[in-house]
Amino acid sequence: MTEAREFDIIVYGATGFTGRLVAEYLAHHYAGRKDAPKWAMAGRSKDKLAEVRDLIGAPKDVPLVIADANDPASLDAMAHRTKVVLTTVGPYQLYGGDLVAACVRAGTAYADLCGEPGWMREMIDAHQDAAKASGARITFSCGFDSIPFDLGVLFLQAEAVKRHGKPAPRVKGRVRKMQGGASGGTIASLTETLKAVAKKPSLALLLKSSFALTPGFEGPSQPTGLVPEHDSATGTWTAPFIMAPINTKNVHRTNFLLGHEWGADLVYDEMVMTTIGDAGKAMAEAMAKANPFGDAKLKPGEGPSKEEREAGFYDILFIGEYPDGTTIRASVQGDRDPGYGSTSKMLAETGMALLENDSKGGIWTPGALLGRALIDRLTTNAGLTFQIEE
Repeated sequence: MTEAREFDIIVYGATGFTGRLVAEYLAHHYAGRKDAPKWAMAGRSKDKLAEVRDLIGAPKDVPLVIADANDPASLDAMAHRTKVVLTTVGPYQLYGGDLVAACVRAGTAYADLCGEPGWMREMIDAHQDAAKASGARITFSCGFDSIPFDLGVLFLQAEAVKRHGKPAPRVKGRVRKMQGGASGGTIASLTETLKAVAKKPSLALLLKSSFALTPGFEGPSQPTGLVPEHDSATGTWTAPFIMAPINTKNVHRTNFLLGHEWGADLVYDEMVMTTIGDAGKAMAEAMAKANPFGDAKLKPGEGPSKEEREAGFYDILFIGEYPDGTTIRASVQGDRDPGYGSTSKMLAETGMALLENDSKGGIWTPGALLGRALIDRLTTNAGLTFQIEE
């Protein structure tokens, strides 16, 4: 990307629920700062964009860009105007492919909130070589799935190497506490993935594999994470975690893109911690049977109130284990509900980190591309905490 661009960042989907939060964060968090980006809001309707710009209290001079997922020419035009596109327009398997292609052609950096591994693999296969050639850095899964997990493992392994001279071959991700509802977009994405599997049964095998996003590499057998189990590392019972099928794939892709810095034999899983004894077992079994979305009937664009977002939080424990019994622990905590309040800040800060990053083009993960620089941005600006637990 050699030519000058009109904007640093365009938030595409700014009239949607999460896109609005990303735009609001950029408008307020960077107001008056020297490092404030030149940014714009994009979507299908200029009137709706103007209405949202007023609603979030963004300056009247924030530019509005018209772009439509069903109009590839508008996506090409948008991609050529900016250094970075942040997109919240999902399900990505329905609305994302043409935008990825446009950013690849334009050599534009791209970040999204995708948790749809089947589509992600399609994009990797279709665009990896072209993105390398154009310099486009395409970065999927830049929200709660999968930044806290992707960067949590990266953070843990850096300390493991420092202390023990080598990475931990076994890492456990354990959700200790979490408060926050599902998003309408997440529910829609899962629904579309299930429809895609019904049409193309071979996709089920891909989705089942922890190495679905590491073309040409298949690592050791991984825990399924599908049944409750007692975890000796925490002394508690654990239940399946709904985000594990996407997060584990992204962690293994980060390791793959880093040349297997954490070892080609890495075993990684994620579960939700309950408590000890029979009570913990009963709780884990109940969670395993429950509908993970509860009675949620949210549509894309709907989500929790400001008060609910601010009351939310999460706390994730990572445990690295060595064959000789040595262990190392780290945690990642967030100060807002995971699906919206924290996710919107993570996506915005990924955009800011992409502006400072000069890596080669390709289809990346946040951990492999941005690594420690993104951890620093998230701890300074976005209410995340990364720490080693003694």
